[in-house]
Amino acid sequence: MNFSEFTAHISTLTNTKLGGRVSQFKLVPELRIKISEEKIKAANPREASVLALFYPDAHKQTRFLLTQRASYNGTHSAQISFPGGKTEPNETLKETALREAEEEIGLRNNNVTIIRSLSPTYIPPSNFMVTPFMGFSETRPKFKPNHEVSELIEVLAEDLINDSNLSSVSMKTSYMDKIDVPCFTFNSHIVWGATAMILSEIKDLLKEVH
Repeated sequence: MNFSEFTAHISTLTNTKLGGRVSQFKLVPELRIKISEEKIKAANPREASVLALFYPDAHKQTRFLLTQRASYNGTHSAQISFPGGKTEPNETLKETALREAEEEIGLRNNNVTIIRSLSPTYIPPSNFMVTPFMGFSETRPKFKPNHEVSELIEVLAEDLINDSNLSSVSMKTSYMDKIDVPCFTFNSHIVWGATAMILSEIKDLLKEVH
């Protein structure tokens, strides 16, 4: 997808109805679907937000950024995610996404235009409700990852739309051992869980303009 094509459809991306749970649940194991809204509400999850940033590469093709977290003693060690984190007191979810992106990948806020917020996504292992924000930069930012990031993963938007990058992998999750988990495969990286759920909604949104 050429970046000029992407930006020409910003208005459509902004106003198209989101796929919500229908889009998200295309990329979750069957057991995950059984977690009801009532159980999520009862868990009183903490709020967080992430940034799905789109930008042109050297060939004017549209890419978005994922990060691989550094290894640490925690729930999401070494996982692939969007830049983001938990909301601080007196901070809006949008402000959280931009602040975390600046801290984690050195993204300057004045280089980002927010397109819209996406459907909140619940993460059971860490009990977070994550609100994604879709944004873009007119040029490829000069990324400066901090210690929380072990690798930057720059993915073509075309690869997200392409169904051949959908598959499943057998893994151990917080629900049970050795279950088939639907995932995306980008640049040899396996993307699953909440990040895949968010990407599934973005994929359906992009298909509306592609």
